[in-house]
Amino acid sequence: MAGRPAYCVGGQAVVIFRRSTAQPAAREHLPVEILKVSPGAPEQHVIDYAAAFIRRGRVVAIPTDTFYSLSADPFNLAAIERVFQVKGRPEHRALPILVSSVEQAITLARDVPDVFLTLARKFWPGALTLIVEATSRLPLKVTGNSGRVALRWADSRVSTALIEAAAGPITGTSANLSDHPSCTNAQQIVEQFGNRLPLILDGGDTGATLASTIVRIDGDEWSIARQGAIPNAEIAKALKS
Repeated sequence: MAGRPAYCVGGQAVVIFRRSTAQPAAREHLPVEILKVSPGAPEQHVIDYAAAFIRRGRVVAIPTDTFYSLSADPFNLAAIERVFQVKGRPEHRALPILVSSVEQAITLARDVPDVFLTLARKFWPGALTLIVEATSRLPLKVTGNSGRVALRWADSRVSTALIEAAAGPITGTSANLSDHPSCTNAQQIVEQFGNRLPLILDGGDTGATLASTIVRIDGDEWSIARQGAIPNAEIAKALKS
């Protein structure tokens, strides 16, 4: 937009549509703020700034190793409701969760089948999402009232750093309106969401063409719920070895 002001935070350029405060505040009626972040070496002050939004129950768009995602606190019901609202996502569809370790994922699962551990240790961090029974700690709304949770440890320094700064897992649903194309850069997010998000971390274009592969696990049984970046044959091979 013409006339947008720009300033620096800790030496990093911040592009906004209007002046913002130094700390996250109520922004329902304010335009989106776009903050540059290095995907290979995320600046700590940028991560801390975004984590403050997460802790306040806000929704932030961030780059991952596939597409951009909408990140919020999965234990905050108001934040979860906001994710469904801004995305226009039907509430019977669960919200995937991003974690920063296999151990953290285990705390969100009711059961940890051997299939889960084998695939997680083989492909994480990476473009593989695993669906298992959710722990009762997770709000049922996050699971789409299914009692099952989709977990992924993305190969993304931004998401991993944000999880650590926010002191917990974050949602990882793709940053696009329901039934619209997934976004690989910040400009595409702005075009779809307008000012419905308070903050976008702009890590440039991810270059992704495929979403993560999704595997549903039921005890010792497994099935491909969505084909994606990791070929089905690689999944089968890992489970046979």
